Amino acid sequence: MTRAFCVAGHTFHLEMPDGSPAWDLLSQYRDFTADPVDTPLFVLRTVEELPELEKEPLLVPGSREEGEPRLDLYSCGEDFLVEMAPLASLPVSSRLLMSGDYRRASLLFLKGSGQSMLFALNNALMLLYAFSSAPYMTLEVHASVIGNGGKGYLFLGKSGTGKSTHSSLWLKYIEGSELMNDDNPILRVGDDGVARVYGSPWSGKTPCYRNVCAPVGAIVRIRQAKHNTLTRQNTLESYASLYSSCSGFKADRKISDGQHKALEHIALNVPCFWMDCLPDADAARVCAAGVRKEDDDA
Repeated sequence: MTRAFCVAGHTFHLEMPDGSPAWDLLSQYRDFTADPVDTPLFVLRTVEELPELEKEPLLVPGSREEGEPRLDLYSCGEDFLVEMAPLASLPVSSRLLMSGDYRRASLLFLKGSGQSMLFALNNALMLLYAFSSAPYMTLEVHASVIGNGGKGYLFLGKSGTGKSTHSSLWLKYIEGSELMNDDNPILRVGDDGVARVYGSPWSGKTPCYRNVCAPVGAIVRIRQAKHNTLTRQNTLESYASLYSSCSGFKADRKISDGQHKALEHIALNVPCFWMDCLPDADAARVCAAGVRKEDDDA
């Protein structure tokens, strides 16, 4: 059985047996259901077994913070293998074998629980999407996004710095705000040169799986501070700030070149800021006033 999904204008296919219990786990993908296409971005199929492979480590972190997932990347000749588990302390619960161009992939479940299967499917689809969409001016970003006044405002930052908190402050104190995504939105530069932000089926711990889109009003990197100050970034700071929040295997030349084109365009054309802030109402008001004024003056 094949189902198609479309995220930020890119359609991909998922193939699983009709009776697979995994189909019942995919409610977060409902709003992204699409018609199958002749040339999908990629095809992911679940399998009962994978061949024995000689693997060479490419990205196998020696240490991870508590609570982080296990995502170990290996080279297998011309293909790539990812071994995954919901927590780094757990044994491998699934394996993803990707073709060298990331357009075909096979996913093997080693654990049959619903939580483990959903983790494997979500991460397999996210990785394939980030890798295979990079040449098309598309970025999968770690950010929280608020929609307001027909524009999308992205809040970046390391885990725990307050991205979601800042979004919640906008929702509470800035009239007309709505949450577009709280963890993994998609940035795409269109043929018209406009950078747009899209909702996705991937939103971390917050269930916000909305098939929505808006031109980017501003990109803001959140930093904890004892005051509320919004400062415009220069072009190099904008590029570096967004680069550090993008998903993708940057050692792959095709992926990194594609990301560079999108990042360069966005850094040159979208206002980006530092937001040093407290977790209070004034932070949302200072940020909203500053980014919307910049957007009005553009």
